[in-house]
Amino acid sequence: MLRWILGGREAQGAVEKSPALCIGEEQPKNWFTELQVLKGHFDIVRFLLQIDDFRCASAGDDGLVLVWNVETGERLLELRGHSQQITAMATYVCNNRGTTHTSLITASSDRTLSLWDPDTGNRVHTISDLRSSVKCLLVLQRLGVLVSGGNELCVWSPDFQLQCQEQHHNDTGITVLTELPKNCLAAAMDREIVIYRLTVSTDSTLSVAEIRRLTDHQDRIRALINVTDRLFASGSHAGELILWDAIDWTSLAYEHILWEESQEEVHTEIRLDAPKPSEMSIQHLTTNGELILAAVGSGLYVYSVLSRTVVAYRKSAHDSNVLHTVLLPDGGLMSCSEDGSVRIWEMQELPLHAEPASAGFFGMWSFGRPGKQMAPPVKKVVELPSLRSLELRGDLIGHSGAVQMFVSFGEKGVVTCSTDHLLIAWKNGERQSHLRSLALFQKLEENGGLGLPPSLL
Repeated sequence: MLRWILGGREAQGAVEKSPALCIGEEQPKNWFTELQVLKGHFDIVRFLLQIDDFRCASAGDDGLVLVWNVETGERLLELRGHSQQITAMATYVCNNRGTTHTSLITASSDRTLSLWDPDTGNRVHTISDLRSSVKCLLVLQRLGVLVSGGNELCVWSPDFQLQCQEQHHNDTGITVLTELPKNCLAAAMDREIVIYRLTVSTDSTLSVAEIRRLTDHQDRIRALINVTDRLFASGSHAGELILWDAIDWTSLAYEHILWEESQEEVHTEIRLDAPKPSEMSIQHLTTNGELILAAVGSGLYVYSVLSRTVVAYRKSAHDSNVLHTVLLPDGGLMSCSEDGSVRIWEMQELPLHAEPASAGFFGMWSFGRPGKQMAPPVKKVVELPSLRSLELRGDLIGHSGAVQMFVSFGEKGVVTCSTDHLLIAWKNGERQSHLRSLALFQKLEENGGLGLPPSLL
């Protein structure tokens, strides 16, 4: 049996069918008690993007971009123009004479890049015949430019004029981009992070140049996020999580998720055995500046940036790989998975008799470059009094396929997208009931009937 450092991993069925993950229909802490199915796509929906307080855009393998009203579930616009699947999507906010306007930017496997007006549905600009498909997009609002990554790094003006580009020769290409201070950005390219700097000359022309390569990861980088103005983080397919200084690009902390084989008392030898790659792969990272939430295989763990320690975990949060996560304003967490579920979690203190964790998982934060030879993991069990668990408080079941991602609209609810070609708007049942009652009384008031009770005013 394999034993994860966070605790014992018994037979697979026993873990995956844990009673803590089966909370039934009565979920008093889950206020998402109403759902609305949004239909319009005819293939996998991979991307969701918030446009403003009440609109979102969805896109996927059918090449369509649909704009929705989250409150009503109405499909407002259907943006057609791409002939193949959407590979990346972003918003660009333009401030002009006190007015703010948000545009949509989409990239596709058809090697085109398009700028859309989500108010009218018009395709404002388009670039075709790119050398390769764009895999990721990054908007640098401070400089007023768009950066696209793929087999080359390109910098575009708001009217889609190419400002500068950087060629590179790598089969994988750039898969993730994140912004750094001092007009720099980080690009994940296979197992390396490439630091680029944008320079504005005296005649306002832009140039881009590679200034550093970070080679600390031992496997392909899957996630790259900006944590604070001074920190960014990356996660790899091999379960490596690295915290970086955003100013001088040095490695501040390194953790590698380890697996340990259980040991009988009569045995004197401990043999390390590698799990399946998907069980330790970091699929997604998210942060609120103080905590980093990592989706690792089918589990979740929360790392404190301030104390440099893991503060909460759930080794089997879903029945399959976790694809997207978020830290909620109320201190909770939300995650979605290939198993089709969306789950809401809260951090709770572990009971005193809870199984302690080996130092192998929590004690391997080292300072400096992780490429140096590290000592074998300490086998002595250590106590972690501040460690908390993630307890399930809500289970949203509605999709029949893998849930790719979600976007939260606060009290208006959450929208999810899936391989089942559907979007689902999950809403607060009490709020929806209140809105329906309010609308009814307003209609009666308009018709000369009942007046509004004070509680609804």
